[in-house]
Amino acid sequence: MKFLQYFSILLLALVSCNGPVAEKVQLSDFQDNISVKALGARLIELPMGMQSLESNLQNANQITIAVHGGSSEGYEWVYPLKTLDTPTNEMYFYRWPDHGCYKESGDRLIVELENLLSQNRQIQTVTLMGHSYGGILVSHLLNNWKNLVRLDAHIIASPLQGMASLNSLCSYQPTIQLQPMVNLYEWRTQQHLDSAFKDLPENPQNIVIEGSMVTVLPDTYNGHRLGHNWSISWVADNIQ
Repeated sequence: MKFLQYFSILLLALVSCNGPVAEKVQLSDFQDNISVKALGARLIELPMGMQSLESNLQNANQITIAVHGGSSEGYEWVYPLKTLDTPTNEMYFYRWPDHGCYKESGDRLIVELENLLSQNRQIQTVTLMGHSYGGILVSHLLNNWKNLVRLDAHIIASPLQGMASLNSLCSYQPTIQLQPMVNLYEWRTQQHLDSAFKDLPENPQNIVIEGSMVTVLPDTYNGHRLGHNWSISWVADNIQ
C-alpha cells in the first residue's frame, strides 16, 4: 500500500515537472465568437516545430507554412490563416524560439519540411510566409533549399537588409540566392507607418535580390493604418 502511495506521489511530481501539454490547435477552432487575441495565444502556446492546423494531407496538393516574427502574440496570423485555407491547401504554423538566433530554427524547418514532402509525394507547391524576424528565418531556408518541389516564399515586413544586433549577434549576411524552383515575393511596409522600423535611420526592408518581386504596401487597410502586423492580412487578401 505504501509503495502505491509513493508511486502515485512520484507520478504526480513527474507530471508537474513536465508541465501541461499544449493543446492541439485546428483551424476549425477559429470561430468568430472567440477573440483573435485568445486564438493567437493558442498558436503561440504550440510546441516548437512545424505544427499542422488541419487533420490530414489526404486531399492536399499544396501546403502553406506561417513563420511568425519576434515576440509574436499570434493574433496577427488568425485572419491570414483562415483566408488562405482551401480544401487542397494544408495550413501549418511554424513555432520557433524567436528570442534567439534564427539559423538553428531555420535548419530544423528545412529538415521537417523535407521529411513531410518525402512522405507526401502529392504535394506540388510549398508556400512559406515569413513575417518580420520570421522573414529572416525564411531567407535562411531559401539559401539552403535543395528540394525540387516548387516553393513560393512571401517575406512580409522583414528587415532583410539586416540590423546591427542581428548582424553582430547572429552573423546575418543580407544575401539571398534563389534556386530555379523558388519564387520570392517581398511585401514591404512604408517605413514611417511601421512601428518596428519608423525610428531607424534607414529602412531595413530595402535590399536588392535578383529575381525577387517587390511590392510596397499602401497606407491603409480596411480603415486601419497599414503597419507592421496588419501587413500579413493585406498580403493574404492579395495572394489568395
